[in-house]
Amino acid sequence: MSTGTLYDKVWNRHAVRELPTGETQLFVGLHLIHEVTSPQAFGMLEERDLSVAFPDRTFATTDHIIPTADLERPFGDDQAETMLQVLERNTEAYDITFFDPSSGAQGIVHVVGPEQGLTQPGMTIVCGDSHTSTHGAFGTLGFGIGTSQIRDVLATQCIAMEKQDVRRIQVDGALGEGVYAKDIILKIIGELGVEGGIGYVYEYGGPAIKGLSMEGRMSICNMSVEGGARAGYVNPDLTTFEYMKGRPHAPSGAAWERAVDCWQQIQSDPDATYDDTVTFDGSAIEPMVTWGITPGQALGISEPIPDPARMDSGDRATAEKALDHMDLRPGRTMEGVNVDVAFLGSCTNARITDLREAASLLERLGRPVADDVRAMVVPGSQGVKQQAEDEGLADTFREAGFDWRGAGCSMCLGMNQDQLEGRELCASSSNRNFIGRQGSKDGRTVLMSPAMVVAAAVEGEVTDVRRLMRET
Repeated sequence: MSTGTLYDKVWNRHAVRELPTGETQLFVGLHLIHEVTSPQAFGMLEERDLSVAFPDRTFATTDHIIPTADLERPFGDDQAETMLQVLERNTEAYDITFFDPSSGAQGIVHVVGPEQGLTQPGMTIVCGDSHTSTHGAFGTLGFGIGTSQIRDVLATQCIAMEKQDVRRIQVDGALGEGVYAKDIILKIIGELGVEGGIGYVYEYGGPAIKGLSMEGRMSICNMSVEGGARAGYVNPDLTTFEYMKGRPHAPSGAAWERAVDCWQQIQSDPDATYDDTVTFDGSAIEPMVTWGITPGQALGISEPIPDPARMDSGDRATAEKALDHMDLRPGRTMEGVNVDVAFLGSCTNARITDLREAASLLERLGRPVADDVRAMVVPGSQGVKQQAEDEGLADTFREAGFDWRGAGCSMCLGMNQDQLEGRELCASSSNRNFIGRQGSKDGRTVLMSPAMVVAAAVEGEVTDVRRLMRET
């Protein structure tokens, strides 16, 4: 039995051969595709008269362009309709399972994979989407890949990759009230920077990580790429297995027991050696928000916005650009910044526990969305949407003034009709705050946890959710 980190073990189990380039040819356990990055790859197959090597290992959904208000076909957006039709033709032609809008299982690719039980510990998982690192929450190696690599995986079920170093990120202590997984990862990226993880895969561990739900672990692994890491993962444990058991594509019966035994063996060994280790105190983390135009420009809600004049020259220009775009000044905190839009969604924070936490807070506060705020909830999948409706969460959102919509990526990146308008500022549970990310080149995005989104929605400004919790 091999020893070392989970990364070493999973990598070695999937290594086919070493390539002359110094890269490793890895077998891919699960390939996830969607409508945006797959059409060109299928076109390349047709040009070369190639087929899909293992269609049973590829699964498709539609998420980026799908409208969240009305699924009537044809879509009002001609380009979106065309992209969906192409995906429908390709999946049918190559006998690939497609979670289409009529299936009841459609949703964001990184929500659908786990909830269907497709994401399993010890796998290598790839998708033409940078946030494939999400699946590392289950003890997988999840990598975002480009279009030519999608072609390669479709044709061979293999990919060429360069092995990375492993950084252990230890989060000790317990989180305080009003502090969540989103705050942990924003703290990590804020401290280590958006390029701090280049050359690394992140292994997350420690009491604060172990105490998270699977949804919380997915939120953290999801944003590993925002810190420059190639992937991020958490060692599988009882929490992992309890989440997976009974899901449609998970092993069952005797196969389940064998699978759990195998999954336990891929955990990093107690004496595993890491290339670097960084430790955070989870009890010292407060609700986090971004103030700029990268996820690394993040700080605690009580912390002052930094002064570019006091930064290293490499960071100064970006900080000055961020302050100009966001219309902010150094020295003030983000609390009290006016909010125009509140968005609860994305592959980072649109799972059932996120919606439960947000709805619970709304009920606790007993207050509606502020009159001048446009608020929406976009569930991560049709499964999440149905569950939230069955539990009455959707009613809570609607009664408070949130627009309850269908499943999709939505305003995370604004590839459908859900977009910011002009200079609107959005309190968002998504993962990127780049200029133009939410559909308007002048729009402004402040990243935060779902609970903080709710606080901003009812107050009409960026608000420390802990203060609202103390007042109820």
